[in-house]
Amino acid sequence: MNTTVLLFLALYFIAMLAVGVISMRRGGSSSMEGYYLSGRNVGPLVTAMTMQSTSMSGYMFLGAGSLGYTQGYYGFWYAAGDIGGGVVNLSVLGRRMRKLSQIMGALTSIEYLEKRYPSKWVRLIAATLSVFLLGAYVLAQFIAGGKGLELVTGLPYEVALSIAVAVILAYTLMGGYGAVAYTDLLQSFVMIIGIVWILAATLQEVGGLTAANEAIAALDPTLLSVWGKDLAFEGQWGMVLGAFLIFSIGYMGWPHVVTRHMAMRNPFHARRAGVYATLWNLIFVSAPYILGTLAILVLPDLDDPEQAIFSLAQNLLPAAAVGIVMAAIMAAIMSTADSILLQTGSIAARDIYERFINPDMGERQMVRVSQLIVLVLGVVCGIVAIFEPPAVFSIVVFTTSVLGSAFLPAYVAAVWWRKANTPGALASMIVGSVVAFFWQYLALDSVTELHPMLVGVVMSSLAMVIGSLLTQASHPVPEHILHAMEETAELRPLPRSLASQQSFELAHEAMTLKTHGRQA
Repeated sequence: MNTTVLLFLALYFIAMLAVGVISMRRGGSSSMEGYYLSGRNVGPLVTAMTMQSTSMSGYMFLGAGSLGYTQGYYGFWYAAGDIGGGVVNLSVLGRRMRKLSQIMGALTSIEYLEKRYPSKWVRLIAATLSVFLLGAYVLAQFIAGGKGLELVTGLPYEVALSIAVAVILAYTLMGGYGAVAYTDLLQSFVMIIGIVWILAATLQEVGGLTAANEAIAALDPTLLSVWGKDLAFEGQWGMVLGAFLIFSIGYMGWPHVVTRHMAMRNPFHARRAGVYATLWNLIFVSAPYILGTLAILVLPDLDDPEQAIFSLAQNLLPAAAVGIVMAAIMAAIMSTADSILLQTGSIAARDIYERFINPDMGERQMVRVSQLIVLVLGVVCGIVAIFEPPAVFSIVVFTTSVLGSAFLPAYVAAVWWRKANTPGALASMIVGSVVAFFWQYLALDSVTELHPMLVGVVMSSLAMVIGSLLTQASHPVPEHILHAMEETAELRPLPRSLASQQSFELAHEAMTLKTHGRQA
């Protein structure tokens, strides 16, 4: 166990906790809007960095490295989609979702769906799906954090996992979204420094990219192909397109990511945030896949491919640099784990407990319930991670495919299509999630050569269109929603008269929905 590495990690953890304390003192946990959305006061740089670091997750240091190690440059299909994912998300949803969510007084991405598609079933189905899938995603991040600390520090997996979970829980509970967003900002810079450092050291070790490619070609030339080892995916455009889509448009279906739009200080910050996101992606996104491929030369006998990038850092860098790189890896893991943990707890508290069980709670009580659920969820996922550590790559691809298939058409249509109605949204969520789930569970991708994400999004979109068009007469979109959509399309700040009409109390929500959406 190297004391220098431990020192850097300890300083990193202390810095994250300090941000949590600062956010708490600034009122991050004193109100629902403060805890869930940091008072809708997040600037463009922080918005971009929290969105990108949250989207990347521990997958980039474990799953991407593993994919590069086992399949070579096939991983670049995922990277290609990932580079433009942030700007696509912000361009399609950013400004419009920010305005519409404020007009409707929505605090969570699931509450936003119910208020756009008025029906308790929209909220119940969406919230249940989100809690289940995001809980699995949290599990994957905890496993990644435990594995990383175990390898670098020499601590037992259980102890390393406990430390990672404790730090994440501490600052998330203290400061809510503000703590998550500003720790994500710091973590995004640490991630860039770490990945560039380890990439430079690895390229130096193998004699440059050209020499490395020649050496890999001598071992197995198919690893240099975008079709994978032994050309396993050659001509399988359905799989390739799905791999591209999962991290390009898939972001728009992830509740923990689209919440970032709702928290922006100004709807027009979306454009500048898109520029920041793209610049960051251009530096970061491809590196983990390249490192995984180069590790074939440096670590030919690696037992666990998910340890490729960890092992490269440990073998090629001095102790101080290992500490920084390890902090970068933990940053990728923690920036996603905290966001998903907060979002899952918020959905369970706001969209299930308060909405359906106890709608008369005050703001402070609601915040405390949210914090309690976050704590319980974190502890449960930590315990499961100790006893059942599956592959991080498999969990991430599974959950993101189902999430994207279930929610992407609903979020996009909410701001762009005036005819998108409640039956269409319900059909879209149910069809998309069921198709994506069983496509992966039954391994139909290997039979049909079609990626679950591709099939899920196509079927979900068709269900949205067909369901909405067939029920226009019986379930028209309420007038107040159409007026709100007109306002979101305007290139102007939200009028104060609309902003001041917000109410976060759910005691009267059932009555409101009954009035505006009796047909649902």
